[in-house]
Amino acid sequence: MRRAIAVMLIGGSLGLAGGARAQEPAPGRYAMQKSDTGIARLDTQTGEVSLCQEKDSQLICRMAADERTAFELEIDLLTKRVEALEKAAESGGAVAKPDLPTDEEIDRTMGIMERMMRKFMDIVKDLEGSSDGTSPQKT
Repeated sequence: MRRAIAVMLIGGSLGLAGGARAQEPAPGRYAMQKSDTGIARLDTQTGEVSLCQEKDSQLICRMAADERTAFELEIDLLTKRVEALEKAAESGGAVAKPDLPTDEEIDRTMGIMERMMRKFMDIVKDLEGSSDGTSPQKT
């Protein structure tokens, strides 16, 4: 069994080396280390660790236990969020919406913008008057 794994690793390495000229994959992306239960494979680009075992002449790799735990916790969190959203949708409850401005806030904002536009238009009129050779009028 160990001999088969070694042959597969060497064959895979040679296959990658031969194809390296065509695709130029990242050199040394995976680092492999023998363990009592199989092979530990480290992806040097992502940091993911997989545990690999030979079954039926194939190398089967699975995520390491600590990554699997974090993965399962994330799935549980997302499942709870989906359930909460589904309950809110079923009960007709509103899903959190962004706060819209009140009428008073809109009126205040429009008043400020109106004053700014009036002052801007006064400046434009003054500039047009000065380009005609007439003196600018003050209101």
